[in-house]
Amino acid sequence: MHVVAVIPAQIVDKFQAAFGTNASPAIYRAPGRVNLIGEHTDYNLGYVLPVALEMSCYAAVAPNGRPELRIFSQDFNSHASIAVDKIAEAKPQKKWHDYVVGVAKELVKLNIPIEGLDLFIRSEVPSGSGLSSSASLEMSCACAMLGGRSIDRLELALLGQRAESLFVGVPTGIMDQYASVFGREDSAIRIDCRSLQHEYVSLPKDVSVLAVNSMVKHELGSSAYRERVKECREAVEALQRTDPSVQSLRDATFDFFTRVQDTVPPVPRQRARHVITENERVLEFAAAARAGDLEKMGQLFVASHRSMQYDYEITCEEIDFLVDSAIKMPAVYGARMTGGGFGGCTVNLVRAGSEEEFRSQLAELYQAKYGIKARFYDCKPANGAGPYSG
Repeated sequence: MHVVAVIPAQIVDKFQAAFGTNASPAIYRAPGRVNLIGEHTDYNLGYVLPVALEMSCYAAVAPNGRPELRIFSQDFNSHASIAVDKIAEAKPQKKWHDYVVGVAKELVKLNIPIEGLDLFIRSEVPSGSGLSSSASLEMSCACAMLGGRSIDRLELALLGQRAESLFVGVPTGIMDQYASVFGREDSAIRIDCRSLQHEYVSLPKDVSVLAVNSMVKHELGSSAYRERVKECREAVEALQRTDPSVQSLRDATFDFFTRVQDTVPPVPRQRARHVITENERVLEFAAAARAGDLEKMGQLFVASHRSMQYDYEITCEEIDFLVDSAIKMPAVYGARMTGGGFGGCTVNLVRAGSEEEFRSQLAELYQAKYGIKARFYDCKPANGAGPYSG
C-alpha cells in the first residue's frame, strides 16, 4: 500500500511547529472509504455497500487561548483562520479549508460552540482518488472540534454531509460520511440511504479487496456529478406521471421501470436504469458475500462497471482499461470503478495470496499503455471515526 502511515509522535511535533506552541494536542481520526458496490445510488435514496478503510485523516487539536479557529493542513502546507464569532456567518472561499469551516458552521448551528482552537490536519487518504478524502477530513475535524462532547453518531454523519452539500457546494449523498462514522473492522456496511439504517456484512476471508488509483482525474467530474443528479430527478418526474408514489428512483422496481421506460426521455432513462439495477446489485452482492459466493460477487462487480460505463457514462478510458485488464487475470473475481467517476480508483476482488502478482501485472500493463504509475491500496475494513491513541 503506497501510503505513508501516520505516527502520533510526528503529528504532535508537526502540530507544535505549525502553530509555534508547546501544547500537547488531542488526536482524532476518521477513515476514508471504498465503496464496494452501489455507485450514485446514495443521493437517489438507494442502497450502498462501502467499507471504511485503515487509511485515515488525522486531526490534532488544542485550545489556543485566542478568539479564532486556526487551521493548518500538512498536505497542502497551508494555514487558514477564522474568528470564532464569525463562524455562523461564514461564506465559502473555494479553498480546501471550506470543508473544515463548513463543519464548524454546522456545529454552531447545533448550538455546539467553537472556542479558540488550533487544528492540525494530516491525511493518508489520497485526494481525488474516489476514496472519500473529503468525508474523512470532515469527520476527523468534527470529532476534534467536539473535543469529547457527545453527539449522536448519525447526526455527526449528517452534519458532515450538510457541510459538503450546503457550504462547499457539492450535492453529495450520505454514504461517505456515514461510512466514515459507522465503519467496523472486518465488515462492509450495507446502508439504506432512505431510512439511514445499516447492517454489517462480513466479507469472505479468502478474498482481498484492492483499490487501484488510476492517477487521473478528468475535469468533467464535478460538473457531470451535478448533471447526473439533475438527470435522475428528471427521470423521477417522468415516472411520477405514471405513478405519483415514485418519490425517488429507490421507489421504482425494475419491472415497473421496464414497463414504462418509454415515457422517460432517453438520457434520464439511461441514468435511471443504472440506479435501479445498481440497487438490486447491492442486495445481491450482500447476499453473495454472506454465502461466500466469490464468483457471484465478481459477476456483480463487472455488471456494475458496465452499467456505469454505458448507462451512467461516468467511466473513462484509463479506468475501463484497468477494469478490463484486471478481469482477464485468473486471480481476479471482479473489478469495477468506484467513486464519483471520470478517474480515481477501481476496486478489485483478488484471490487471497495473489495480491503481489496482481499489483505487478496490472502496474506493468497500465504503465506500458499510458505511461502512468498506478498506485495500489489494500482495503482492509476499519473502525469508524473517533479518538486516536496510536
